[in-house]
Amino acid sequence: MIGFYHPGHSLLHRAPALLKLGLLSLLIAVTVALQEPWQLGVVLAVAVLLAASARLPFRALWRQVSPVLWVLAIAVPIQLLFADWVMAVMMGGRLLIAVLLAALFTLTTTVGAVLDACEQLLRPLRRWVDTDRIGLLLALTIRSIPVIAAIVGEVMEARKARGTQGSVMSLAVPVIVRSLQSAEALGDALIARGFDD
Repeated sequence: MIGFYHPGHSLLHRAPALLKLGLLSLLIAVTVALQEPWQLGVVLAVAVLLAASARLPFRALWRQVSPVLWVLAIAVPIQLLFADWVMAVMMGGRLLIAVLLAALFTLTTTVGAVLDACEQLLRPLRRWVDTDRIGLLLALTIRSIPVIAAIVGEVMEARKARGTQGSVMSLAVPVIVRSLQSAEALGDALIARGFDD
């Protein structure tokens, strides 16, 4: 799997992975607790300032955030039907902020740093669990999300290039097949490195 880490020397890049993970969790918890759209605007501004301070290329951020816009294009109108505009904005804003913050973590943190952070968190449980394997599992999960989002984007572009729109199934089937192929390739790589038991 391709990592989406973008090298840099910003404060966000140099911050320890555990600190970033803690701040990510805190900011998402604060975002969920907020009740007013203007408050979400403040948190979104903080997230955008963090991205600017890390000097991340817009294209890299867009690749990670844009797939959630498809979800919002469906979920926000449904929320408008069953609730009011404030609820729709809050739901959409919370999801967008969470994805943007997760993208900042992914783009500024190496897989090795994620593994080290997970091992530090799980160190007290070392007698009962294999912390190395759990750390690897979590790192692969973090990296899998943008990979699957990229697969969805590629399938959508292929459909657009062929001039077809099709049904949900015509999108879901190629995405599932390509995701399974990617997972199989990853499994083969893990087996080759001795993680098959």
